[in-house]
Amino acid sequence: MSVLPITAIGDPVLRERAREVDPEELRSPELQRLIDDMVETVRHANGAGLAANQVGDLHRVAVVEVRPGNPRYPYKPPIPLTVMVNPEVEPLGDETLEINEGCLSVPDLRGTVDRAAVVRVRYLDRDGNEHVEERRGLTAGTFQHELDHLDGVLFLDRVRDPATFTTWEQFDRHGRARFEAHARAIVERLGS
Repeated sequence: MSVLPITAIGDPVLRERAREVDPEELRSPELQRLIDDMVETVRHANGAGLAANQVGDLHRVAVVEVRPGNPRYPYKPPIPLTVMVNPEVEPLGDETLEINEGCLSVPDLRGTVDRAAVVRVRYLDRDGNEHVEERRGLTAGTFQHELDHLDGVLFLDRVRDPATFTTWEQFDRHGRARFEAHARAIVERLGS
């Protein structure tokens, strides 16, 4: 496995819609290696997820994982490694949550976005098995963030109020405590 370079904002690949993966292609050693490398890369970066176009590839593949004690996102509940191929997301209900997000492809910037509080996610795993899952709260936000990437959308596009943009340093100084209290309330109410 290799740690891949993460594509940064400004690279056109981040604005392209990734293409669906054919089941035969999913079994290929090249695509399986890409998945392994994406897992290694997101872990190395202490991210919560990574979409293929964030490493310069336009296959419709994303990985999500939050390990306990993640220093970048200590307020996020753990999420077991989830490899998603050809994922789709559907909001369940009208409730939204304000979530302050960052992104590995947008270094040193955060902003507040509205995300559906509960979603249904459909995807194939790396072996081609179909999954349909309900995701709630901060975890639902993480899945929506990664699926946005596969559609060429960055969290910056979803920020309603540009006054919420902040660097990580300023977030740590002025916003982290408030947001972590908000995040804990979301987890307590919605379970993730």
